[in-house]
This record gives sequence, C-alpha cells and structure tokens, in this order.
Amino acid sequence: MTELEQGDDGSGDFVAVAYREEDYWDVDMLPVALTQDVKGLLHALRQQPSISGAIGLVSVGDDFFIIVRVYGRDDVSLFLSDVTASVDWEVARDVLDYLDIDIPDEEDLDQVLPAGDLSILADLGLDEMELGALAGDLDLYPDEVLASISERLGFQAAFQRALDSMG
Repeated sequence: MTELEQGDDGSGDFVAVAYREEDYWDVDMLPVALTQDVKGLLHALRQQPSISGAIGLVSVGDDFFIIVRVYGRDDVSLFLSDVTASVDWEVARDVLDYLDIDIPDEEDLDQVLPAGDLSILADLGLDEMELGALAGDLDLYPDEVLASISERLGFQAAFQRALDSMG
C-alpha cells in the first residue's frame, strides 16, 4: 500500500457486480478488498451466473472508477476513468498493466484521461462519447458516475438496493 492508500479511510470504496438473469438485472456487492485486487476482481466476476457476462463497477475513494466486463473465462474488457490515478494507486497501475498501457509521465498528469475500452457498455446503450464525458466530469464523484451509468443501463434500482445493503 502506498502512503496515500493507507491515509484514505476507504469510505468511498465499493465493488458492485451487475448481471442479467432472464429479463431483469441483478446487482450484488462484492468484498471491498477487491477494489485493490484486479486479478481477484476478474476471478469473482467470472463466477457470476450470467449468460450476457458480468459487469464490475468499482469506485475507489473520491478519485476514480473502474468498469470491468467479463464474458466467460477469457473475454475481458477494462475501463479506467483516469490514467493519472496510476501515480497514486496500485490498482490503477494494475489496470494499465493489464491493458498494456504505460503509466503516464509527470508532464502528462495535468488532465484527466480515461484508458481502456470506451465501448465497454456500448451494446447496452452507453456509447463511447457518453462514457468518456462521464469519466471526464470533475464535478461528479466516482460513485455518482457509476449510479448514472446504472441508470442509463436500466439497473439503477438494483444498484441502489445493493449500495444500501452495505449499511
């Protein structure tokens, strides 16, 4: 853990998994430790019972979010809302490593740029432009962006119930 991660109380951290069963969405919470473990997160998502794959929605503090989509064992898409998070957060570095993207240099840290598959949710109705705009909206916290995404994809009620179950 970096000093920054130890100093963060983790109150904004969560991992939700959304998946379709029949004609409705279900959302469950996964252990918060998975906000720091990309391999563990991929393993957990592969265990979900869904014919259309599982979508992991990860909120890390007030800093960034990750979206992971898993179909079966080998088909994985990843999206990181802000590459600059890789400077302070090991999990963001792990996502960039998985995507085979270099950690940005100091001079590239002045703007928020997403990385990964911008079309990760396009087949569900959230296109690349909209996801990019949400990721770049500095007025929204990661949990607010993920709530907005859940609304656009049609599982906001299930997402909110899952968040409320965290206490």
